[in-house]
Amino acid sequence: MMKRCVIVGGADVRDYKRARAALRETDAVVYCDSGLKHLEGLRRSPSLIVGDFDSHKNPLLDVETIVLPCEKDDTDTVYAVREMVRRGYDDFLLLGVIGGRFDHSLGNVSVLLYLDALGKQARIVDDFGEMEIVSDRTASVGPEYAFFSTLNLTGRAKGITIEHAKYPLHDAEISCEYQYGISNEVLPGQTATVSVRDGKLLLIKVISEG
Repeated sequence: MMKRCVIVGGADVRDYKRARAALRETDAVVYCDSGLKHLEGLRRSPSLIVGDFDSHKNPLLDVETIVLPCEKDDTDTVYAVREMVRRGYDDFLLLGVIGGRFDHSLGNVSVLLYLDALGKQARIVDDFGEMEIVSDRTASVGPEYAFFSTLNLTGRAKGITIEHAKYPLHDAEISCEYQYGISNEVLPGQTATVSVRDGKLLLIKVISEG
């Protein structure tokens, strides 16, 4: 059975009910610095705390805590992900990592690419939906999602096939310069599938227009 961990960042979470629904009892939950503000909303005790504590006070809990220097190459979130990879986890859920500063959000999206390159499973869940990387495995999009988008972030995405969607594709290419895979829709009563022969895609599933 795959070991899953949850990495909690400091971006705002408005829909805690949705975030809690994504959690499992067996998850190891890692709070990263200001991600500690979500302790009450998520109702899950930390398995590990990581941070330089420049944006949240160290709570000094009776929990393993890694105190990082303020000046470093990795953000607290990236350090936490790398640490959990080192500890043998192979399935990652990231919460509180999208929103606020765009540079942090985009950097956290790149964590999905990092984990995919290592053969790990990973997704980001936020208030609007979820994100994952499509590379060597076919991904599915259920009818509970209002829209989905496929974006090329790596400069190479060929042999793209999208089925059971309003805008299907077969052996197509999406370039970084022309991102035409925005706001597709699952056909009524069906589950859409997305695959790519060469390269990677960021699949974003959106639960509502808002």
